[in-house]
Parts: sequence; C-alpha cells; structure tokens
Amino acid sequence: MGAASTAQRVLLAEGPSHRRALFPGTHHPCLGSRRRLPYSAHRGKKSVNRQALDDLKQQIPLMGYLQAHDWYPARPLSRGRWMGLCPLHGDHQPSFLVDPNQDLFYCYGCGRGGDVIRFAELYHQVKFPQAVAWLRQWRGAEPLLQEVTRFYHMQLHRHSEAVAYLYQRGVRSPALIEHMRVGYAPGSCLRGWLTQLGHSLPALRQSGLVTDAGYDTYVRRIVFPLEGNLYGRSLSAAVPPHRFLPGAKGGLYAWEQVRRYPEVILVEGRFDYAVLWEAGFQNVTCSLGTHLNAHQFRQLCDGTRTVYLAFDADGSGQQAAQCLSRRLLERDITARLVSLPEGHDPNSFFVSGGNAHEFHRLLEEACL
Repeated sequence: MGAASTAQRVLLAEGPSHRRALFPGTHHPCLGSRRRLPYSAHRGKKSVNRQALDDLKQQIPLMGYLQAHDWYPARPLSRGRWMGLCPLHGDHQPSFLVDPNQDLFYCYGCGRGGDVIRFAELYHQVKFPQAVAWLRQWRGAEPLLQEVTRFYHMQLHRHSEAVAYLYQRGVRSPALIEHMRVGYAPGSCLRGWLTQLGHSLPALRQSGLVTDAGYDTYVRRIVFPLEGNLYGRSLSAAVPPHRFLPGAKGGLYAWEQVRRYPEVILVEGRFDYAVLWEAGFQNVTCSLGTHLNAHQFRQLCDGTRTVYLAFDADGSGQQAAQCLSRRLLERDITARLVSLPEGHDPNSFFVSGGNAHEFHRLLEEACL
C-alpha cells in the first residue's frame, strides 16, 4: 500500500498516541511539552531558552519557510494537512507530510521529521546552534535587505559611472534594470541612512553591511539583490570583483518564473543573465558561479525539463558544466552543453555583437 494512503489513515486517527506515531523523531523529546524547560542545544553543554525558541518558531511558520525554499504541496489531506515531494531526499512520489497547525513535518520516505528548526538542520546540513542562528538571520535579514535594495536602487541614476558601467556590460533597458532591481553602492552613505531609520550599528555590523571599523562594506559596486543576500560587482579592477554578505547565496535566480518552462538556460553570472533576458530568453536562470549549492541543484531537479548549460568557454567553466551534466543525468534530467566561442561567456558574446538568432543557433547545436 502506498505512502499516501498510509498517511491518510493516520491523519484520520485521533488522540495523542496517534500524533506521536505520526511525528516520531521530532527534534527533541520536549517538543510539544508544556513545561518551561531549557531546550538543549548541544548534548546539555549549552542551553537555549525555550521561550526564545518558541518565539522564533512562531515568527517563522514551517509552511512559510518551506515555500520560501521552493517546496510546493502536491495535494491536501484532512484537517488542513498537506503532502508533497520531500525536499530532503530524491523523492519521486509525494511522501512529505506537513501539518501547518502544529508546525511539524514528517517524511514517510526518509523517516525524518520535526519542526522548522529540525528542518533547517537537515536542509542546510548544519548542527542545532547553527540552524537557530540561520533562522534568526533569515527572519531579520529580509526587511533590512529590502530597505538596502531600495536605497541602492535610488543611487543608481545619481552616479554616471554606474550607468556607464552597466551600458558597457550590455545592461541598457530600464525594464531590465527594474526587473533585476539593479542598484549602485557608492560607499560612505548606507550606514548613515540605515541608522536614521533606526537600525543599530551592531546590527549592521552583524548583517555584514557595515565593516567592524564602521564603514560601508559595499563601495563602488553594482549591486543585485539575491534570496537573503546581496551581490556586489566592483567597478574597480583594484579590488576583488565579487562580494556577498555572510551566509548562503540562495537559490537559482528568478526560479519562480523560470521553473514552469520545459527548457531552462543556466548561466554563471548576473550579467550573463541580464543580456539573455534582454534578448528575449526569459527561460534563463543564474547560479552565481559554476558550483551549485544543494538548494540550487534540487531546484533544477524538481521537474521534468531540459537544462542548457551556458557556462564560460574556458577550462574551468567547461569542466564544471560537464560535471554538472553528469549529475543531472543521474537524476533523469536532460542536460545539454552550449558551446560558446572560445574565450567568451554569454555576456561578452552579446556585448561583442552577438544576437538572439545566433545564440538560438548555439542552443540548437548544444550537445548532450
């Protein structure tokens, strides 16, 4: 008998004993207890106040956190519960049960379950203290990053060097700039703006937006907002070109819009994405580098599709594309390698005179 029918039988049962059977292996035995006990963080060596953890879980509902990480329920069950594919292992039939009322999950496939903290542990492959810190950062980062994104977006057209750099990189359309929410960090102004809005200097240091010395971290950089992070590309060749805030780089760019396409183009960088999107290829996404994190790889494998790997035409780019192609084929995802002219990436291909028709031909010639 399949997992779905088993789940439905359990869900129809009543009483605390059935609830324990449904969610075995929740994160700690005191989950669900009414006692005001400390919540053990690491084998009793360190304790976290239970009330603080309860508050954290109330502020981050499990269903909202799952959906923010691209989990989608496949079908409803009784009493507001849902089944879907498990994001913790390669799942082909819905086996992942979520109860939004109790903020608990359980997978009939891999046998793991718990609350939002346990999910963060398993999903990000970190220990309990890191999972708590990760969730706290995720909870507080979004509003702050939205303010930073708006501020940097306002700065863009106030600085001619930023506009000139974008034009040089093929980013010229106002619609594209709005779509990607492109901004500019001139430096020496973000800290003052955010402190006027009430953000403390220690909080800004902890977020990575301000250095320990109190200066803006992003200086003379084109900035692109990411999922829970911020990417900055330097205008100067004298400093490292790429900068991120502490934490993960997030999922594939614009995946919500791209995942519905049967054919997806994957590129390395934001400027690669920009020129392809402006040329009409709206089924393009970006990984910010050749090495996909676990979240990004799961996204590519969340449906039946063909993935065109348009990585840089250099040794490291092509080697990474071949490695990723093999991994995707192991998950029954068709992968094709796009062969760009030697020394080019998608951005330089278009900036140097390439057009949509020529790139479409490269897609048609892409090999398995």
